[in-house]
Amino acid sequence: MAVTATNLTQGPGTLYTGAFGVAEPADTAVASPPGVGWTDVGGTSDGVTLNVNQEFSELTVDQIVDVPGRRLTKRDLSIRTNMAEPTLENLAIAMNGGTTATGAGFKSLEPAYATSATQPTYKAILFDGYAPGGFQRRVILRKGLSTANVEAAYKKDSQTFFPVTFNAHYVSASIAPFKVIDGI
Repeated sequence: MAVTATNLTQGPGTLYTGAFGVAEPADTAVASPPGVGWTDVGGTSDGVTLNVNQEFSELTVDQIVDVPGRRLTKRDLSIRTNMAEPTLENLAIAMNGGTTATGAGFKSLEPAYATSATQPTYKAILFDGYAPGGFQRRVILRKGLSTANVEAAYKKDSQTFFPVTFNAHYVSASIAPFKVIDGI
């Protein structure tokens, strides 16, 4: 197989969040910022990683030794990065909510503290990066939840980050949990 150099990609991306159910930008607008309802989380570090973890169950029969087929039993899509701007707004995103307040000379954040049995606050996640051919690639995670532990290291010789992992969740029988759009 010959290598198509224009299919090689490299470069940063931009991560946005929005309320679950926010209007998605049109597929034809893949090269434009997502618009109203979407908030850029700012700088990231160590890239943005898209991971699709698929689990399959093997089908077996007594008559042959080979596996005759498999069925998808679980799919977990996640988007992972380090938010390089450790603002209270980004901390609230990492913790799936909270209430910020501003006063004379201060800003504060109180986490959401409802019982663990209540519904978490899902978000829509949108990642803009590069696709083959030098075009834009957009990944929309329609119902996401930050599932990583929230930590922030404060050290004299390294930068402080909020590491986040957003996992996709089932939306409905007619709406896929995520979508990938490439410009062409």
